[in-house]
Amino acid sequence: MIIPLFAALFSAALAVPYEEYILAPGTRTLRPVSVYQVNGTVTDAEALTGDEPNGAVFDGPSGVTFDYGKNIAGLVYLTIGETDPDQYISITFSESSLWISGERSDGTADSGLDEALWIQPSGPGVYTVPRERERGGFRYLSLAHNGTGSVEVKDVYIHFTPMPHYAEDQLRNYTGFFHCEDELINRVWYAGAYTNQMCTIDPRYGNALPFLRIINSDDNITTPVPWYNNYTITNGTSALVDGAKRDRLVWAGDMAIAVPAIVVSYNDLISVQNSLDSLFALQNASTGQLPYAGRPFSELGIYSATYHLYTLIGVSDFYLYSGDYDYLTSLWSDWKRAMAFSLSFIDSSGLMNVTSPADWLRFGMGGHNIEANSILYYTLNAGLVLADALNDTTVVQNWTSAAAGIKAAANALLWDADAGMYRDNETTTLHPQDGNSWAVVSNITDEPAKNLAISQGLRERWTPYGAPAIEAADAVSPFISGFEIQAHVRAGNATRGLELVRLQWGFMLDDPRMTNSTFIEGYSTTGELHYAPYVNDPRISHAHGWATGPTGSLTFLVAGIQLVSAGGETWLIAPSLGDLQHVHAGFSTSVGTFEVEARKEADGNGFSMSFETPEGTEGGLSVEYPACSGRMVLRDREGRCEDTVVVVESNGAQEGRIVLEGLAGGEWEVVFGCE
Repeated sequence: MIIPLFAALFSAALAVPYEEYILAPGTRTLRPVSVYQVNGTVTDAEALTGDEPNGAVFDGPSGVTFDYGKNIAGLVYLTIGETDPDQYISITFSESSLWISGERSDGTADSGLDEALWIQPSGPGVYTVPRERERGGFRYLSLAHNGTGSVEVKDVYIHFTPMPHYAEDQLRNYTGFFHCEDELINRVWYAGAYTNQMCTIDPRYGNALPFLRIINSDDNITTPVPWYNNYTITNGTSALVDGAKRDRLVWAGDMAIAVPAIVVSYNDLISVQNSLDSLFALQNASTGQLPYAGRPFSELGIYSATYHLYTLIGVSDFYLYSGDYDYLTSLWSDWKRAMAFSLSFIDSSGLMNVTSPADWLRFGMGGHNIEANSILYYTLNAGLVLADALNDTTVVQNWTSAAAGIKAAANALLWDADAGMYRDNETTTLHPQDGNSWAVVSNITDEPAKNLAISQGLRERWTPYGAPAIEAADAVSPFISGFEIQAHVRAGNATRGLELVRLQWGFMLDDPRMTNSTFIEGYSTTGELHYAPYVNDPRISHAHGWATGPTGSLTFLVAGIQLVSAGGETWLIAPSLGDLQHVHAGFSTSVGTFEVEARKEADGNGFSMSFETPEGTEGGLSVEYPACSGRMVLRDREGRCEDTVVVVESNGAQEGRIVLEGLAGGEWEVVFGCE
């Protein structure tokens, strides 16, 4: 008997489902939630919290640290009341409670703490800091008074600047949603979405990089660092950058994680396009080389084999999610020239020889590196899909041959059968997290058993705080762990992928030193907020788009809504629930709405599912069934076809999948029961 799930499933699409999890504010005017601490004599500090501030008086040397309850960003406005002559108020910021100070802000450079901002009120009125001194990320704001007189602060509020191209009543208008019975998983999905919103800025206020140097760590305590967010990094009115506080620059590697998460949550593709355009504007016209990062960092002239490829992946992703054929066409000759540049590094081994150490700040990049070659293999196959869409046959033979050669050589030269993992290159015994995760994601592995072995090998290295990136000393990298999540699910270990989300992202979300709302750039395997590539711990970004991997993976791989061709004209619904019992997810593209609700029976003897895909599209279905013999019924709600019945025979030893193809877009219902 068919269970009538449609009414509950599709009526939910009329509003923004599960909006109680959305962390984006409903207004751009934000006031403190609470007082974190008071120093000296401040009368009625609590009166400055909440929506109806009533003023506080600072007498003599004194200060207050306010807590905004979550990571925010923007311009500070102070409303000053009565004040004695020649009084000063300083403003400092911190994302983490570890770096709260009335004298300095947490860092934006790999040297020291950032200088405080000072306001000298001449009398009652509203005072603000210059726009170039807006702070891109902070949970805590401190006001300090250093005079012998007194000053009344009647209000302190922030004008929230992320998502500058959205009206304030649109900040919470998500086009996607996710929900399951695990509240931590739900919170992680929405914190990932909010992290990326925090990393979407007005491109006129990118980081001017006043310091492109590392100074002696002895100076970290004594040298205040100036910071200026006044460099135009892209065209347009919005740009996706790596971090909210810093770097506030365009980095293609970060986009490889951030963009899928954006698509499934609020689908802001214009910011993605502006950022991609800024990278292609810097392409070397003669060689095809793309920059390591956008302006002004690009002025250093650094080449990265991997970030060059990530820019190409960005175009592939943009076309898949947007279906913008004209945009793809406009970049195609540049894309091919960039691919030719990468292929020029393939040597007699069949693998790309990496000549630059630049990557995601891991150590030891170079030679026949498994990560870089897996990314090249992935990009070649993505390029073949793009070439087919454009009916360009001129590259097919060369790219197909190169991809086959990379796959064969990687498995012949770099696979370590004893370890069940790939070596970083043929000269080392290091089995990196990045290269092994990417090997599974890219499908450079030549047999499923290798995927399973890699998944197990990565799992065995976890610490109580997450998955270590052993190629970066003692670092936990949420960036690379985002690819590890994908590797576990693609290897058939969805439960293991979910375990990593709970372990690592649960720590990042709930530890009291974090923002409890956005995800950090990296930290130590010991759980300390130290990131091995940096000498300056306060510099670590606590809102970094490359840390938002679970948001995309939970929708695309766990809920299983997969776009096969541009915009979702063709699709695959393939849930992998792991240890979850119920998942409800959906998002929209230019083609229409995609939505899935899947539920396991409590006794483990069956499942039911409803899904919707846009009219005029077509796709397939791949569903897991329990270790039993059973009967699956697939029914079109509109009655356009007769019931489809699939009988599965099992010896009870293992689970399996039922795969059906040629389904028309619309509303479908699936039920499987053991017999």
